[in-house]
Amino acid sequence: MNIFRVILFFTLTIFLLGACRSTKKITTAISKKDTIIAPVPSTVPIEDSQAIINSYFNKVQDNRIDFTTFSAKMDVDYKGMDGKKYDVNAHLRMYKDSVIWISVTAILGIEGLRALITQDSVKILDKQNKVFTAKNISYLQEITSLPLTLTSLQDLLIGNPVFFDENIHSFTRSSGSVSLLCVSPFIKNLATFNENGMIMQCKIDDANETKNRTCFMIYDDYEDKKEQVFSEKREIQISEKERLEIKLNFKQYAFNETLSFPFSIPKNYIRQ
Repeated sequence: MNIFRVILFFTLTIFLLGACRSTKKITTAISKKDTIIAPVPSTVPIEDSQAIINSYFNKVQDNRIDFTTFSAKMDVDYKGMDGKKYDVNAHLRMYKDSVIWISVTAILGIEGLRALITQDSVKILDKQNKVFTAKNISYLQEITSLPLTLTSLQDLLIGNPVFFDENIHSFTRSSGSVSLLCVSPFIKNLATFNENGMIMQCKIDDANETKNRTCFMIYDDYEDKKEQVFSEKREIQISEKERLEIKLNFKQYAFNETLSFPFSIPKNYIRQ
């Protein structure tokens, strides 16, 4: 098991497809027709449709999770490009706009990898192979061709919508939910929210259709804990030339507690 790859997929968000290329084609996880969004019905005046979009967008913003610190223990089920399944445990700690710390353990509770991501760097301790890797934060953008930052990574892990802003081109409504299509130069994000503005799922496509990158995320099992509504279960399906599946099950989590972020480099580690 390449635990380094697991942690990359887990922490460098759902778009880390540049690190796992293959010539083998697979069936796209979500068909192309699903990316087509119906325009706002002509019976809805433009000013009214904009008011509807603004209303739902404000609900979504009101439901964004704000925090100073966050910690969690979770089960990670990972199905890789080779079809094999792996189960690992991860400990996550975050300080808002400052640091992401993750420790991954596999069988018998042995730590295999530790990662530390800050505003300007990505550092990895591969404890299986005794290797220390350090990269500039720009490494995230280089391997994904996306404007990834520490903040966007924290949003993904905490359960906030990612790559979602005021650039909403259209919407569709159904019983109890609304879907908003947000378009940027890099991606198309079709996000579905319940009537209270809580995210239920999103489908993210690469704006460059030649890349054929697609990601589908599901947010489930919301719990209201200390006035903070949090999704305890997530599913992520990634498809380009290969298909990857990740399931996150948050077993324990806490907001705004005092945390430490231990990260020391043993002298006998190879530095890369």
